[in-house]
Amino acid sequence: MDAASLTTLLAAAALAGGVDAVVGGGGLLLLPALLVAAPGVPVATALGTNKLAAIAGTSTAAVTFARRTRVDWVVAGPAAVLAVGCAGVGAALAGSVPAGAYRPVVLVVLLVVALFVVLRPRLGTVAVPARRTRVRVGAAVGVAGVGVALYDGLIGPGTGTFLVVAFTALVGADFLHGSAMAKVVNAGTNLGALVVFAATGHVWWSLGLAMAVCNVAGAAVGARMVLRRGAGFVRVVLLVVVVALVARLGYDQWLAG
Repeated sequence: MDAASLTTLLAAAALAGGVDAVVGGGGLLLLPALLVAAPGVPVATALGTNKLAAIAGTSTAAVTFARRTRVDWVVAGPAAVLAVGCAGVGAALAGSVPAGAYRPVVLVVLLVVALFVVLRPRLGTVAVPARRTRVRVGAAVGVAGVGVALYDGLIGPGTGTFLVVAFTALVGADFLHGSAMAKVVNAGTNLGALVVFAATGHVWWSLGLAMAVCNVAGAAVGARMVLRRGAGFVRVVLLVVVVALVARLGYDQWLAG
């Protein structure tokens, strides 16, 4: 890999870490950059290398949030444990799912998320403690630790976004605390997927470790921005990332060769 490609990848890793720390979606930036900069790399290796960089960034963001704000461990803890195994299952199945089978579904889900956030302007701006019932806590653990984790192992981009929306909608967290919980669970999904990709030889370790350093730097900056600017900032970034994900997946589905 030449110096220009490596520099581009490291910059993309830093930017992806910042975006992931705020609301998720860093894979939208880093995976395409990796596939363009290293066109001969197998897709599975690109996914595994991305997970190596991503777990460093999400773990950094999770620690930063845990130190500076309250994390709902009753929800985030069990979900993160489940997420390790379920993301691993998803990663093991990733090679058997054609891109054309999942893109339309993901596009519909993302559009629903965008409409949900736009049509409910108060969602996530303030916490709604009354929404945190035992049934809803169980639902949040299941959706995050099983459903979203499987998705992350299979596909990936947008995982953090789905987690933030799940925690705000299901248990009434505001976007700040929903993002904090999302980082904890996302670290679990990245770990589960990374173990599977590493076991099957699909991690480019030297490149992934270099990207991880930059991803950590970006994640540290992004997490501090969230803590300083609050739920309104996360809401804006959430909508921007969802629109970007829809545009990217729509391009891949209908316009890319």
